[in-house]
Amino acid sequence: MDRRFDYRQGREIAEAFGRHGVEYLFLGKSGAIILGFPETTQDADLFVRKSPENGRAIVAALVEMGFPLDARQQEEIRRGKDFVQIRTGPFDLDLVFAPDGIETFEDAKRRSLVVEGMAVCHIDDIIRSKEAAHRAKDVESLPRLKAFRDWWVNRTASPGSAPGSSPGRGG
Repeated sequence: MDRRFDYRQGREIAEAFGRHGVEYLFLGKSGAIILGFPETTQDADLFVRKSPENGRAIVAALVEMGFPLDARQQEEIRRGKDFVQIRTGPFDLDLVFAPDGIETFEDAKRRSLVVEGMAVCHIDDIIRSKEAAHRAKDVESLPRLKAFRDWWVNRTASPGSAPGSSPGRGG
């Protein structure tokens, strides 16, 4: 089974989270991919607001999507554990309640974009988070992400492109 994140999974997450009122933003490479970054990743990274109500909504949405969450995972999500990694279910998912390099959910939300119904962190927040994490795989991908950011900023600022829209995906 191919476990790579794809755009269809992003839409599925956005639709289920929308039905349950989950406050979230795509982050990491999955967020960059939604913005048009031409690479792959193994999982969806989601920056989610830390609150009991949002935690309950996340659990309900994930169960609806077919994630077999055990009692421990449900409790970690409801209380907003900094990082919850889910490797069972239809695809791999990381829930990040406190990402490196981003001060607050509210700040990231203010800078975020919506691409075909999917809430996505701004590319600068994605890069800041990867820089702050200092993981080898993140350091390795940073030059490509920064080059993509330069292209993306020029593309979205060009005549005929709506600011914040995703190249090739509509906004």
